[in-house]
Amino acid sequence: MDIEPRYSVRNRRINPVFKSASRPDGSPVDNDRVEIGPTPLAFAEWKAAGLEAPNLVGMREYRYRRLLAELHKHDIGALLVTDPLNIRYATDSTNMQLWNTHNPFRACMLFDDGYMVLWDYKNSPFLADHNPLVREVRSGASMFYFVSGDRINENAASFSMQVEELMREHATNSRCIAVDKIMIGGLRALEASGFTVLEGEEICEKARAIKGHDEILAMRCAVHACEQSVREMEKVAAPGMTEDDVWAVLHSENIRRGGEWIETRLLSSGPRTYPWFQECGPRVIGNNEILAFDTDLIGVYGLCVDISRTWFLGDGQPTQLMKDYYRIAVQHMQENMALLKPGVSFDELVFGGHQLPEYLVPGQYSCRFHGVGLCDEWPLIAYPKDHVPGAFDYELQAGQMLCVEALVGSEEAGFSIKLEDQVLITPEGFENLTTYPHDQKFLD
Repeated sequence: MDIEPRYSVRNRRINPVFKSASRPDGSPVDNDRVEIGPTPLAFAEWKAAGLEAPNLVGMREYRYRRLLAELHKHDIGALLVTDPLNIRYATDSTNMQLWNTHNPFRACMLFDDGYMVLWDYKNSPFLADHNPLVREVRSGASMFYFVSGDRINENAASFSMQVEELMREHATNSRCIAVDKIMIGGLRALEASGFTVLEGEEICEKARAIKGHDEILAMRCAVHACEQSVREMEKVAAPGMTEDDVWAVLHSENIRRGGEWIETRLLSSGPRTYPWFQECGPRVIGNNEILAFDTDLIGVYGLCVDISRTWFLGDGQPTQLMKDYYRIAVQHMQENMALLKPGVSFDELVFGGHQLPEYLVPGQYSCRFHGVGLCDEWPLIAYPKDHVPGAFDYELQAGQMLCVEALVGSEEAGFSIKLEDQVLITPEGFENLTTYPHDQKFLD
């Protein structure tokens, strides 16, 4: 059995100058550290803004407890996750995240006795050393064709043997596993070994939905870093640039602050703003045109900051129709945001608040609200025409984070206005975490 030993940080060179110092989030001031995180630029901006950094030890412990509580709630012996973001939630460790999304070489297993095992790339077993909640690191979870070729089933059987061994030792209900996403060979191997495989994605989504104190602090920092990046993008955005020119600034500024990647390419200009979901490209932005974007940005601490703004670029003024659509979009967000408080049913969010007039329904967004954390998360609150009874029969709880969407456009107008804010559900109602201003040209 191919089991990598737990890699000790003692094997790494540590500069004694940095050994006892720590950053505001508790991470070590070690210029040779493995753990990724915010840059000095981000910390300086947060200090100037009066923001408190999270305590990462506390954040990791909270997430661990959330997952463990879900296991106990459902009487499941273990949770096995292969989705890179669920692994991030459980371990706060990363390894080639985007590559891992389509080459699933990592896995993490949390048992109902609290024992956690990470399967990682065999040449990098040290990437979770900053988190002592990860008790053991192994390798051998690669069950995809690029790596395994025609021996996938053998690799899957070997992985299943490791699971069998660990389940006997650590799981009270030793035959019941919740799994989020796994290659077909892995699923078949687990079932052939006699395990009852249950849906693990719901467990992860429900655990991730309620943010703890330090996660909230981390998200405030992440939003600030994203908005600083957006501000730099707005400074340079001008007619004559390509859409890609503008979008590249957001990527660059995000990474300068310790952000990680951007999930989509949703920036478009002029007539390419309708229909929405056209990805940015080489189009040259014209004078007196709209530029609209959706950040979908995975920023510092791996947190998603999902906000949207629409700008008018040029030496003229927006048309009256542009102003009308923009005001409708602002009204849509404000009235729908006013619904948010603990105890409100998801159905009330579907059918209450501001509804777009019928002539704008064909161009409206794919949802009214959606959860947000490490990415777009549960729940998705649809518009009435897309509502599926029974799919989301829940109520809002304090600690949830939602994005409030507005997309106002039409074929007749030939453009769309895209706005989106990110909010926290508080015990009293909500807090809008988004402070980036609207483009006043549309509101004058």
